[in-house]
Amino acid sequence: MAAVQPSTSGNDYLASLNTQAKAGTNQLVSTSEEVQNRFLKLLVTQLKNQDPLNPLDNAAVTSQISQISTVTGIEKLNTTLETLLGTYNDGQAVQAAALIGKSVLVAGSGLSLANGVANGGVNLSAPADNVTLSILGANGNVLQSQSLGARDAGSFAFTWDGMTDGGVVAPPGSYSFAVSAVRGNEPVSAEALQIGTVNALVKDKGAFQLDLGGLGRVGIHQVQQIL
Repeated sequence: MAAVQPSTSGNDYLASLNTQAKAGTNQLVSTSEEVQNRFLKLLVTQLKNQDPLNPLDNAAVTSQISQISTVTGIEKLNTTLETLLGTYNDGQAVQAAALIGKSVLVAGSGLSLANGVANGGVNLSAPADNVTLSILGANGNVLQSQSLGARDAGSFAFTWDGMTDGGVVAPPGSYSFAVSAVRGNEPVSAEALQIGTVNALVKDKGAFQLDLGGLGRVGIHQVQQIL
């Protein structure tokens, strides 16, 4: 009577299933019941056709049962994670929808001067004794330089009134700015932030993004501050 050896049947089959499950592929059997049924049929076949002189020992059977438990456990875990991810995405969509029409600070150094006002922001990696703001023209020339004083770590907004260092009112239009910060004699990392208005919420590749019009799209996690 031919013997069915575990090394070439049950173990190999279950090892293949485990490999597919851990890799997160869709080739795994659709339900845990199907996996268990196939396993039980295979195990019964092994027991019926085992070599009487070399029967399956308890360790081999226990090992196979452990493997099937791992396969079904991973499948259940994947199902749970998919459910949690769906719930998270739904919650994220609700939160993001509340931002439509609001102004937000995101990475960038653009300034839009209109009606004598332009707004921007700064993100500091650490507290600073002094933050210096430089308003730049189209050619990169400094139109105005001012101290924003001491600031705590984190993001904050500022307003430029359109005045240059020469006391001239700059015309409406697009400008840019640069920031620097120090604490004592040590520089502090300072990131320039520009203001954008959320026009719409867009889902792209399973993730939600905010449409900021001319500034393009940004992820919700890229918003530094809501104004």
